[in-house]
Amino acid sequence: MIALPDFPWDSLVPFAERARAHPDGMIDLSVGSPVDATPALIREAAADATDAHAYPLTAGTAALRSAIVAWFARRRGVEALQPDAVLPTIGSKEFVAQLPLWLGLGSGDTVVHPLVAYPTYAIGAALTGSLVHAGDDPREWPESTKLVWVNSPGNPDGRVLSVDELRGAVERARELGAVIVSDECYAELGWSERWRGAATPSILDPDVVGDDHTSVLAVYSLSKQSNLAGYRAGFVAGDPAVVDGLLGIRKHLGLIPPAPVQRAMIAALGDDGHVSAQRELYRTRRARLERAVVAAGFRIDGSEAGLYLWATRGEDAAASVSRLAELGILTAPGSFYGDAGREHTRIALTATDDDIARAAERLDASSN
Repeated sequence: MIALPDFPWDSLVPFAERARAHPDGMIDLSVGSPVDATPALIREAAADATDAHAYPLTAGTAALRSAIVAWFARRRGVEALQPDAVLPTIGSKEFVAQLPLWLGLGSGDTVVHPLVAYPTYAIGAALTGSLVHAGDDPREWPESTKLVWVNSPGNPDGRVLSVDELRGAVERARELGAVIVSDECYAELGWSERWRGAATPSILDPDVVGDDHTSVLAVYSLSKQSNLAGYRAGFVAGDPAVVDGLLGIRKHLGLIPPAPVQRAMIAALGDDGHVSAQRELYRTRRARLERAVVAAGFRIDGSEAGLYLWATRGEDAAASVSRLAELGILTAPGSFYGDAGREHTRIALTATDDDIARAAERLDASSN
């Protein structure tokens, strides 16, 4: 059996126990799992598709592929996609974890991921025995690189890559003969005024790649924008040749989003109103929590987009997590995301308005 690192969240158990001991209970801000209801139009679409007696298509229905293409054109400014260049996935994590295997990587090959990174990029490399290089500077990516992950907006730090940065990453990946994939699942949750009502830049943006998607993919999840984490609804788009190869593999493995989920995805992708409403909920929660976190002595770094505050007091991450656990607030240590995060903690916005208000009150009280 392949040896993998311990699951990071298991190490949070002692901190969770401390937070639960708070007289007014624990407020869990450690995991980015949506707490708001799945919009009714999406649930109704899924319910209408429950007579799913036949096997669904691994490639997705024609209606779903068209919805993905239309969404990329409308929300991301990507108009060069065709239906054969998109593919639904069972959420995005399974795709991230298994892509190195499907690309045929192995010993001697290198997977590049951001310096501060979602752990699953490295897990995917470990499953194939590949090497891992954590680094944001394309000039430092090794010649053995076969797969590059970029993550914009970033988890956990909320960093958004500019068009120029994305273009530079694509150019270097192509020099190396590597596939480059951008994990973009927080794209609809930008907090800067320049993204008001608009998504953050995609790696498939024509200003990044023109109409040439060779060796370039974007992966997306509807978990965050549409509260569909429990549906496992995601998709990948880009180079038609790579997508076709992945489709062939996924057919063999039976990796098929269920028919009701495919119908729900169509509804979600076709409606921007629920996304705007959810964004404004998070914007309000973020403003309230950010003010309290700063007042409690933390500095917020990055956090331009996404569902987290990337906070530091210039101390070891475990000390910050422990400090917050004493207030009954559970957060994730930045060390979960690599050595570069060892002095940060990730504070999630995915809590109810009441819980965000209670967390802010506890932080305010601690700063007096």
